[in-house]
Order: sequence, then C-alpha cells, then structure tokens
Amino acid sequence: MPLSTIDNTGLSQSQILSAINMPTGSVVQVVQGTLSLSFSTNSTSYVSTGLTASITPLFSTSKILIMYNGSIASSPSSGTNAFTTIYRNSTNLEITSTRGFNESNFLTGNYNGTCTTGSFLDSPSTTSSTTYTVYLKSGSSSTILFAVDGATATINLLEIR
Repeated sequence: MPLSTIDNTGLSQSQILSAINMPTGSVVQVVQGTLSLSFSTNSTSYVSTGLTASITPLFSTSKILIMYNGSIASSPSSGTNAFTTIYRNSTNLEITSTRGFNESNFLTGNYNGTCTTGSFLDSPSTTSSTTYTVYLKSGSSSTILFAVDGATATINLLEIR
C-alpha cells in the first residue's frame, strides 16, 4: 500500500521531470531513425541521405547528442573523397566550412567501402520539434553510395538535461 499518491493530472511531462529534480547530465529521452534503402549521389554540394530523426526537447536548456553511422562506398573507377555532415532543420552544423563531420577517402581501382560515423552535441534552445538529418557530398563528382546494398544506417538523438 503506497504511503502517498501524487495527482499528476494536468502536469506536463517537463513539469513532472522538473519535480523529480534530475541531475545535470541526465538523459531525458532517446530517439532513433534508420535508413535501409541505398542512396547514391555525385553532387559536390551536400544532399540529404534520407537518414533523419526528429525530437521535441522537453527543456529549452537541453542539449541534443547526435550520433550517426552508416556504410559508405565509391565505385571502383573513382578515386574521390566523400563528406558527411549533420543538418538541424535547414542549418548545417559542421564545424569547418567544407569538410563536414567525417571525410572518407577512396582510391582508384578498388571497390572502396567503409563505415562513416559522426557525432555532435547541439544546443537548439527550443522545445519545438527539431529534425536532424545526415547529408552527403562527393569530393569530385564521382558517385558515392550510402547505406550500401541496403545495410541499415542509424541516427540516434539523446536529449541531455
């Protein structure tokens, strides 16, 4: 038999979590997006891979930890670089102006494949739905493949208070 009960009728999820007094650094929620459909591009400008996830932060002061991974390859005839980055809605979050979060280098004459990964700790300062998407570009107009042969790529979003 409980000693007491709390009537949480009419309280929002953020009000309840605030009342619990979670310590700084607590993970409030986790969202995952997946892509199991191969994507290819030869664009030298960033284009969406289709790997995306949306999160609605419960606190405007929360940080969002974004982590992604997926297979990436180039055709045997192309020696090129491939770059991946993360967009928040329509804003590129890359730290440098051209290199993205991960650069993969491919040699001419071999079927080149590897795993691309990246992470970023974002401060969106909002409680509105926020979408994070992995974007990709080719370094030299050669074809780059993402989620090769339908291998599942993932993006994970962790809201941290």
